[in-house]
Amino acid sequence: MTRALFLIRRLPTLSFAAALLVGSALPGAAQIQNPPPGVPAPGARQPITSDEGGVWQQQQQKAMQKQANLQRQQEIKKDTEKLLELATELKQLVDKSSENTLSLDVIKKAEQIEKLARSVKEKMKGP
Repeated sequence: MTRALFLIRRLPTLSFAAALLVGSALPGAAQIQNPPPGVPAPGARQPITSDEGGVWQQQQQKAMQKQANLQRQQEIKKDTEKLLELATELKQLVDKSSENTLSLDVIKKAEQIEKLARSVKEKMKGP
């Protein structure tokens, strides 16, 4: 009986000790310590610093420049195809005309070619 009385009196102490053992065995129950200053907590999101924001902005700017260059290249290709078409039409008009006559269509076609050629030249120079 004395042993039973001894255990009953020690029950609060034993249950506290058992709780400590169980708590330390569970990884989620361990006490979370604050990391030292300047060290991020595990799993914490980092705020975007001005350097990172600048890098992102530079990447976006490069992507926009690349897209603009691709579009400019497509316009140049389209314009040069049109230029070739106009030059072919001009050659046909010149072949049809005689040495003493120069039609108004030939002059208009030459002006169109000149205007388009200047446009292509400006596009080739880039922004």
